[in-house]
Amino acid sequence: MYQGSMVAIVTPMTANGSIDEANFRRLIDFHIENLTDAIIAVGTTGESATLDMEEHCKVIRFVVEYAAKRIPVIAGTGSNSTTEAIELTQYAKKAGADACLLVTPYYNKPTQEGLYLHYKKIAETVDIPQILYNVPGRTACDMLPSTVQRLAQIDNIIGIKEAKADMERIDQLVAFANEKFAVYSGDDMTALETILRGGKGTISVTANVAPKAMHEMCVLALRGDRAGAEAINKRLIGLHKDLFVEANPIPVKWAVHTLGLIDVGIRLPLTPLSPEYHDVVRRAMLQAQVI
Repeated sequence: MYQGSMVAIVTPMTANGSIDEANFRRLIDFHIENLTDAIIAVGTTGESATLDMEEHCKVIRFVVEYAAKRIPVIAGTGSNSTTEAIELTQYAKKAGADACLLVTPYYNKPTQEGLYLHYKKIAETVDIPQILYNVPGRTACDMLPSTVQRLAQIDNIIGIKEAKADMERIDQLVAFANEKFAVYSGDDMTALETILRGGKGTISVTANVAPKAMHEMCVLALRGDRAGAEAINKRLIGLHKDLFVEANPIPVKWAVHTLGLIDVGIRLPLTPLSPEYHDVVRRAMLQAQVI
């Protein structure tokens, strides 16, 4: 079971928007050196929506090969097409990913039965550990705990990243979690409380900027040390909030660039962080003691 601070890693790009492998290597090394517990490649924060199929697969393979088992790699392979999600998941398995993260189908608004059959089909087709991902603010689709509970019975579905930021929802999910099925936070602002209530970690945007602090906070929270974890989390709250002043990953890519780790590249229709927010994000980075 994966646990701790798992970074939803940004995809470094050059100023013209091409994938920047040199800085990607530096970024992976940065996370290993700063104790990040796992890397999620090509998730929302990794700009999966603007990479074509060939690029998506290329990034998965690149991260797996460069990480070289030094850190677990979980590949983002979700799609609003069940067939495409299967193809991506098959590729991730072939490339050597440790697990896959599959967002709920977006835009087409499936029923709860449709969600169940979608994930069941992928899990039965591809023998690799799979983590569900519910983020209704992005997808216009909310997978209910009753559906998650049905899916949790499938052997290779091992957890859910829940980004609804609703502690009642977290409690409902934790109630049927077990040694085989874990609950992970998908919302940095409520990640600490999620872990203290029985979650096993967080799939984090903040970890791109403050990886060591996020790791340490998760370690303490998993031990049940609320006071110690809250002391660290207090200085991270600005990042939890201000890395979303514009659509993710716009602010976090600017912050990682400010750390000197990546170039300024981002793909349309996303644009670089508006100048009016530069000081906002910089203040959050200062508060977090990363600059």
